[in-house]
Amino acid sequence: QVQLVESGGGSVQPGGSLRLSCAASGFSFTRYAMAWFRPAPGKEREFVAAISQRTGSMTYADSAKGRFTFSKDNAKNTVILQMNNLTPEDTGVYYCAASRGVIMSQLGSHSAYEYWGQGTQVTVSS
Repeated sequence: QVQLVESGGGSVQPGGSLRLSCAASGFSFTRYAMAWFRPAPGKEREFVAAISQRTGSMTYADSAKGRFTFSKDNAKNTVILQMNNLTPEDTGVYYCAASRGVIMSQLGSHSAYEYWGQGTQVTVSS
């Protein structure tokens, strides 16, 4: 049974930091691309960051570059999203996702991912 379990969400003030974790089980973790998404106005889910299962390279949304760091620990079947310098625009439910066959050009597309976690809430407010 495939499971993706997110944790680490919470409430912080603008400029603060949060560390989100996603624990994966039930599939061959090293063979899957992993990603984080969040809701956005006018979109079902907005891409935040991803790691390719083919190259191991990271990809970030423009809004995340320079502030967020995505890492993957194959020994622990876990991915981490370190978020720094948070703003109110970062508020939302953050979802972890996994895909076996996604290609590089589709890493940012939510429809390319077959497994999803339940999400963890991030609130940035003063």
